[in-house]
This record gives sequence, C-alpha cells and structure tokens, in this order.
Amino acid sequence: MVVLSDFGKIVECEWFKSFEIRRELILHEFVIMPNHLHAIVEIYNENRGETVFDETTVVETHGRVSLPNETDPNEFDPELPSIKRNPPVRLPKSISSFMAGFKSAVNTKIDDYIDEHHLPIPKYNKNNHFFQPNYHDHIIRNEMEYKIISRYIINNPKKWNKDRLND
Repeated sequence: MVVLSDFGKIVECEWFKSFEIRRELILHEFVIMPNHLHAIVEIYNENRGETVFDETTVVETHGRVSLPNETDPNEFDPELPSIKRNPPVRLPKSISSFMAGFKSAVNTKIDDYIDEHHLPIPKYNKNNHFFQPNYHDHIIRNEMEYKIISRYIINNPKKWNKDRLND
C-alpha cells in the first residue's frame, strides 16, 4: 500500500479527473508511487480509424498549456526574412495529448497548493519540472502481456517497499 503525500493526492485527483473528461480513455490497472506512476490506459476509438486529423483539430486539456509564441524574431528587421514557426503537433485523443494535459493540470494544482500553504519551495514551470519531461509508453499486444504488466503494476508497491527496506 502506498500512502500518498499531499502532492500525491493532487496527482491522484487529477488522474481521475482525466478519465472523467476524456471519454475515449479507459483506465485499467494503475498505481501512484512516491516518484512515478504506472498505468494501463486504453484508447477507445469508436470510429475505428475514421477520424481525420488536420491543423484545425483542437485538443482540449484541463490545466494550463504552453501556447506558441507568435512573435517573429525578425519582425523588427525588414532586411531579414520572416520566420514561420510551426508549433509541435499533438494528435487529439492520443496518449501524448492526455499526458500533456494531465501533467499541466497537476503542475497548476501543485503551484496553487504551494501558494495557498506558503511553502518555501520553488513553483513548477518550464525550468523546474514536477514531472520528468517524457514518459515511457508501450502497446500491449495480447492477453498474456496484459496479465504480466497488470501483475507488475499491482505488485509494484510491495516491491518498492521491499527494495527500500533492503537499502
């Protein structure tokens, strides 16, 4: 069993909210650990590949997101050619979109918690991440693999505690 810190409780709350607002996601096994989380998340595609993604598609997230800087660094020097920047593309209803929204929401809530409790710690931003910038994902391809990964997730707290006791 993992006892969550106040920050861990924020992570858990935002985790559950993610599945309330993203109806295409189905949560299977998960565990929030002291410094990471494990989960099996299923993306349900009711159109079975019929969705068309283009530059007009909007991704909704809960929490603040980074917006592209529309300022052209060369706009004040007419001698230089204009630079057209394309913001990174994150497919809607994808794991990357989900993770970005989830991480952003957690950072916002933790920053609010830091402010509300006047904690003498730095807030989380582009230079000070609460989460590591990336995550590891894996496609589960069959029932046996699902069972192995599910068992790993369920047993992770026991293994974590055992490893800590042996240190």
